Amino acid sequence: MSRFRPTVRRAAAATGALLLAGPLAACSSGATPGSSSTTSGLAQATGKKFLGDVCGKNVVVQLQWQPQADMGALFSLLGPGYKVDTRTHSVTGPLVVDGKDTGTRLTLRAGGPAIGFQSVTSQMYADDSINLGLVHADQMISASGNQKVVGVTPLLTHSPTILMWDPAAYGTSFTISKLAASGATVVVAKDQAFVAWLVAKGLVRKSQIDTSYAGSPARFVADPKIIQQGYSDAEPYEYEHTISAWKKPVSYQLLRDAGYDPYAADLSVRADRLTSYAPCLKKLVPIVQQATANYITDPAATNRLIVKVVGSDSSYIPYTIGEANYAAAELKKDRLVEAEHGTVGGYDKNRTDAFVKEMGPILAAQGSAVPSGLKGSDLFTTQFIDPSIGMP
Repeated sequence: MSRFRPTVRRAAAATGALLLAGPLAACSSGATPGSSSTTSGLAQATGKKFLGDVCGKNVVVQLQWQPQADMGALFSLLGPGYKVDTRTHSVTGPLVVDGKDTGTRLTLRAGGPAIGFQSVTSQMYADDSINLGLVHADQMISASGNQKVVGVTPLLTHSPTILMWDPAAYGTSFTISKLAASGATVVVAKDQAFVAWLVAKGLVRKSQIDTSYAGSPARFVADPKIIQQGYSDAEPYEYEHTISAWKKPVSYQLLRDAGYDPYAADLSVRADRLTSYAPCLKKLVPIVQQATANYITDPAATNRLIVKVVGSDSSYIPYTIGEANYAAAELKKDRLVEAEHGTVGGYDKNRTDAFVKEMGPILAAQGSAVPSGLKGSDLFTTQFIDPSIGMP
């Protein structure tokens, strides 16, 4: 399945058609944009033609799920007068930096149920109107043979993917390193790359894996001895605050802390368009980097914007300000967004090379068409990144 939010609870509540290019229909408008205050001098450089001359009239980004906090950097760039299209499940508005219109518009298209659970890379190759997409590093490796994309900046320095358990069953000191010895059933969604990694590392036995997870909390509630996948910026809050049959804390560990550490939500471009999009990306990527730093520092206004956008489309699963604020706080607390080597939204070459070298053979063995000899530099580029952009 390999979605960022592969949850039945969400999917059952959200029905959507494939996203189609075209004029906005069934729209609602917003007047309160998210904050995108900069500290790097970008605001002084931007103006009506700053992006318009090199990026065209509209930059279309395919998201992996419906609007949520871990996409906050992009939503913070939506200016006043944005419109929500309930037919294409997208939002479009002027791309604004520090209140200044950059001369282009930004369209953010929902993924997951809204595109029939197709992958972002498949959408990018099927629809030429899509300029960029959010793709996780492991998905980039899986798609590298037939739908190759190149990451230009990550919204998340580390993935929020977790394995969670009932502390009453396993205690708060239980860790992923104890999975194999525990014999516990590990319930995950189908086609999750991290599962193959866990098995390859001997952290879990293949016989323990149950791939029936589709997001419903019913199994976990009924059988709290299972271990279940989730995301640190979502499920812990939901189980404690919104799932009435549970309403208590869960314990969890980030897969990052067990050694599985991909960059996540990478803003990516089709590999065959990298050269032609370079002039746009040279200006756009530092803006996204700064927006990432600003959002994690002060997410309040953008969270209100995201909640308002979600509330404008009845096909979306409800998203509360409480969950948005929790998610933003977790991204900061767990350092899922951080200034790695002093730079927000950069790539560490040693880290990308090591991850591709490790995961390439694992994913190839699972059936992905991964080219032989694939390197980190084939999938990630730092040519557009401004290394001076750190946390405000």
